[in-house]
Amino acid sequence: MATYEYQCSRCGPFDVKLEIGTAPKVYGCPVCTGTARRVYSSPGLSLTSNAVAALHLSEEQAREAPAVVSQVPPRRRVPRHPHPALSRLPRL
Repeated sequence: MATYEYQCSRCGPFDVKLEIGTAPKVYGCPVCTGTARRVYSSPGLSLTSNAVAALHLSEEQAREAPAVVSQVPPRRRVPRHPHPALSRLPRL
């Protein structure tokens, strides 16, 4: 089922749920039973966060023009912090 938008000249806009591809150009208004014409509007899209949009953009760019490297990047050293419980152990 898809939602189609119609505009009645007397009552204003209203939505109708019909099977996909079966929406007629004119439809009867549910309030005044007059004819209403179909209105084409943008689809209801949800906004994504900036982080998700950036990930999608980088993925699309990598697909079209992947980054080429001449050597393996150096290994990053992660600083290791000892577990706090180790300081309480007896020293020999």
